[in-house]
Amino acid sequence: MRPDDPDPDGPGPVDAGPAEAHPAGGPLAGVRVLALEQVQAVPFATLLLARLGADVVKVEPLAGESGRAARPAVTDAAGQPAGATFLRYNLGKRSIAVDLKSERGRDLVLDLAGSFDVLAENLGPGRAERLGLGYEAVAARNPRLVYLSVTGFGGGADSPYAAWPAYAAVAEAMSGIYEYSRRPHQPPVINPVGGLGDIGTGLFGVVGVLAALRHRDRTGLGQLVDVAMFDAMVAVCDIVANFWSLGLRAEPDTERRVPYILGAFRAQDGWCVVQVIREHQFPRLARLVGHPEWTSDERLATPWGWHDHWADVIRPALEAWAADRPMLAAAGALAGAGVTAAPCFRPEDLVADPHVAARRMLVEIPRGDGVDQPVLVAGNPIKLSRVPEEPQSAPPTVGQHTAELLTELLGLDAAALARLRADGVIGGGPPA
Repeated sequence: MRPDDPDPDGPGPVDAGPAEAHPAGGPLAGVRVLALEQVQAVPFATLLLARLGADVVKVEPLAGESGRAARPAVTDAAGQPAGATFLRYNLGKRSIAVDLKSERGRDLVLDLAGSFDVLAENLGPGRAERLGLGYEAVAARNPRLVYLSVTGFGGGADSPYAAWPAYAAVAEAMSGIYEYSRRPHQPPVINPVGGLGDIGTGLFGVVGVLAALRHRDRTGLGQLVDVAMFDAMVAVCDIVANFWSLGLRAEPDTERRVPYILGAFRAQDGWCVVQVIREHQFPRLARLVGHPEWTSDERLATPWGWHDHWADVIRPALEAWAADRPMLAAAGALAGAGVTAAPCFRPEDLVADPHVAARRMLVEIPRGDGVDQPVLVAGNPIKLSRVPEEPQSAPPTVGQHTAELLTELLGLDAAALARLRADGVIGGGPPA
């Protein structure tokens, strides 16, 4: 089955089949992206660009980018480990393996950049510049190129943290959201939503690239798109500074008092969340759970009172009401009454959910190691009414397309490729 073809037995996860040339369709068809990328932030950004039709060429070290070493892992078509991080973010890309520590390898990448619209990198603070592959060097070869650089704290010397390495947790922690959401006398929960720092940064990177391409359409000139993970998390977690400026502050290790309900309660088979933020919503909740007297209870007369009596009045009543209701039914009843609620899905609930199937939000990557359960990765959340979702190939093996791309874009012949391979400048090849 092709990756995004309908399941003949009904809706369900779509399948990423064997790697193949990138399809020609999509709104970004004809846009070429050279990705000097690793791990998550830029690989997620270029995955979105690939899903919108761009031809993404991933430049990897001869041993493969560091995301391939993540755990858990499966064995790819070349018999090498393919880590979970790599599998999530590399559908539909082509891979070229080049030794960037070699001058000849760097020259190959500079030559390739002349044929691309976008170069995207997250090699680490200042590393692209030290390799001679920074924006100025690449723009000298191709002034029309849009150059996306993602670092923890931005390019240049504006930030006192500019030289710091950064993973998602660094940017998330410094945004203030860990301390903001920390429970009294408990340590912060680290990476509470996976790699938010990477995914959020990648989204801003895509917006910047699309804007810069539009600017190039008008001016003929590319530019540097500088996205800092810290900046991205300040934007995503904007509640931290905003609420602080409005006086909603908490002393360390004290509960934060807020004028609304946002809490979790137990149902028959799991947990639900409920949110009541407007005064007209509270009577709906009270009537639904069989406590209409709450609407005349002085303790619950204001949103501040809802918060203050969540633990001793409201949640116990909610849990008594939901005790014989499955979490999906409880959340559905609340939603039907105009109260915002949702079940807290477990992994098996998410995988079996009909919305996820109908919206094609899981992609299956078949495994080659004898395990029947395919690897599941997230599908494309961007649905375009006039552009059907294109099939995407499985993540490439290391350097799978090296010879193909160097021949296609630089015109190298078999003898030149053989010399580069023998000298350790390039690597990879089609899976056996």
